[in-house]
Amino acid sequence: MAKEVCTFTTSVNPVIRLSAHSSMPEGGQDPEVDVFRNTPVRYLGYANEVGEAFRSVIDKKLVWASYGVASLYVLADTVSKAASVWKSEDENTRNKAAIKIGADVLLWQSFASVIIPGFTINRICAGTKYLLKRSPLSKLTSPITVAVGLASIPLIIHPIDRSVDHAMDLAIRPHLKDI
Repeated sequence: MAKEVCTFTTSVNPVIRLSAHSSMPEGGQDPEVDVFRNTPVRYLGYANEVGEAFRSVIDKKLVWASYGVASLYVLADTVSKAASVWKSEDENTRNKAAIKIGADVLLWQSFASVIIPGFTINRICAGTKYLLKRSPLSKLTSPITVAVGLASIPLIIHPIDRSVDHAMDLAIRPHLKDI
């Protein structure tokens, strides 16, 4: 069974997929370079995961600052995508189209880039620390915990992205489509 994709029509691009992390429109055309998805700027979205990995060895203010960096990345991507759609629409549809894509990007990025990965790395590091403190490697608890946290980041990204995409396809995007 084919996966149903939530779409909406715009005056410039007949079909834009409501997907916060998609780098290519559904029509398969080559998109412009998306500075938030296809350049090193993308790594700012992982700042909070790195902060969580180092939580046991750095000041907590730095961990919270890493969440600030990741959150600013999310907001910048949201504004960028909404403004791009707003500029491409005619006066009658631009506000609604920009709100739809802005809501989609904000929700997707918030969950897939900040909330779920931050929680996941936090729990991986807490579990690692708990196990190591009760092992012969207890003197190496902090560096091993940081290493496990950092090594976990690339392993969790794609499953979280797909899960958030699936959840939004089921729970959020149908409602955005109907606005």
